[in-house]
Amino acid sequence: MHQAGLAEENLKDDAASRACALKSVSDPAGATVKTPKNGGKSRPAARFFSNRDLARLFVPLTVEQGLEYLVGLAASIMVASVGEAAVSGVSLVEFLMAFFISLFAALSAGGTVIAGQYLGRGNTPMARKAADQLVWFVGVAALGMMLAVLLGEEIILDGLFGQIEPDVRENAQTYLRTAVFSIPALALYNAGAAIFRTMGNSRLPMLASLFMGILNVAGSATALYFLKTGTAGVATSALISRWAAAVIILWLVLNPALPLHLSRRLRHRFRWDIIKRIMGIGIPFGLENGLFYLGRIAVLGLVATYGTAAIAANAVAGTLVMFNVLPGMAVGLGMTAVIARCVGPGDYEQARYYTRKILIIVYGAHFVVSGLLFAALPLIFRAYSLPSEATGLAWELVVWHMGAMVFIWPLAYTLPITFRAAGDARYPMIVGIAAMFGCRIVMAYVLGTLLGTGVLGTWWAMFLDWLVKAGLFAYRYFSGKWTRFRAI
Repeated sequence: MHQAGLAEENLKDDAASRACALKSVSDPAGATVKTPKNGGKSRPAARFFSNRDLARLFVPLTVEQGLEYLVGLAASIMVASVGEAAVSGVSLVEFLMAFFISLFAALSAGGTVIAGQYLGRGNTPMARKAADQLVWFVGVAALGMMLAVLLGEEIILDGLFGQIEPDVRENAQTYLRTAVFSIPALALYNAGAAIFRTMGNSRLPMLASLFMGILNVAGSATALYFLKTGTAGVATSALISRWAAAVIILWLVLNPALPLHLSRRLRHRFRWDIIKRIMGIGIPFGLENGLFYLGRIAVLGLVATYGTAAIAANAVAGTLVMFNVLPGMAVGLGMTAVIARCVGPGDYEQARYYTRKILIIVYGAHFVVSGLLFAALPLIFRAYSLPSEATGLAWELVVWHMGAMVFIWPLAYTLPITFRAAGDARYPMIVGIAAMFGCRIVMAYVLGTLLGTGVLGTWWAMFLDWLVKAGLFAYRYFSGKWTRFRAI
């Protein structure tokens, strides 16, 4: 009975998809794009997204990412008042949380692609089903991950984090035992935010993120300065703020007036045909992200062998260049929805148009941000009060990063978003993993250790990673092979 019902439902969905594909495509504002009658020669269709639409999507995303970074910076400064052991313990666990966030972001990107392509075809019912399946799937998966962390606490503390000082381990354990219960909240928030971005609305996720940040900072300050609960209080504050953001975003996405909204039923039946499509995009992207974090750990271990000045310069420069990356990372979150909406009805002309346009936006944003950061560097380094050797190294690293960021980064990280949004997720994964091991790790050792360039060599290896990916992705784009893939 269940098999027959599912088969019948699949047939209905396929019929609906075919029917919607035969209709004329509607843009987000509701205008219909009709087939031209000019002797068979097609004219460019009305654009799906105006400049104003793109601004409404990208600007809140940039603000949201910036707030997230500033909140993390503020929290780390407050934790520093407890001591170095607390800072180290919390940062180790937050690195693990960042790993989980990257996985949930990857799965949510898969949901954005599938739901966005259905919306592009005008098949809103199937887009809603994809949104439902995404939220339920990541929620259940996150519960499994939470249980795995709870059961594998000792393995994580002793195996993943390695030989750490007893007081650092104690703080990490205290923080982990509370923060672990926020894993499902991180998953649900990412899924809910992805649904809003698929609809072209990034303002509400930004407001939810702002609320989460304010609550987290206020809670941490109360725990540290008034209640004197130390690491445990900071962990509790993070837990409450993350669940508050998850509840808010899910409550908002339950609104039946939205084009994409979740069903209000607590009973759920998994549609594995839809989940497989989501995972077809999300798993390769998640695997690429996961190995990226492992690569970072390997390179950090290498930098640690170059001395205290190198470690300090690497840490400070790594913090500062996050402002460089911020616009590109934020725009990339919204770009998936834009390209998926174009690919859904098979409008690859618009997919190429928005790819070019967004690349120009990212290049321009990186140029402006790099200029502002360069102008502010003297004041920033004066505030850090690092020894002269570390300051000189950090200066060199940041300036090199600015040059590579302006010219190479968008092709290496913005361009593959188009491939994933079109359903071509394996190629970026293969290229990303190969470049990570072949360039960022192996060449970091060759340049930094064997050739004696130290920490600067590890950053040159990173730029080589970008350059290789940029070349391969540019070739893939112009070859048009990414247009042959289908996600739905």
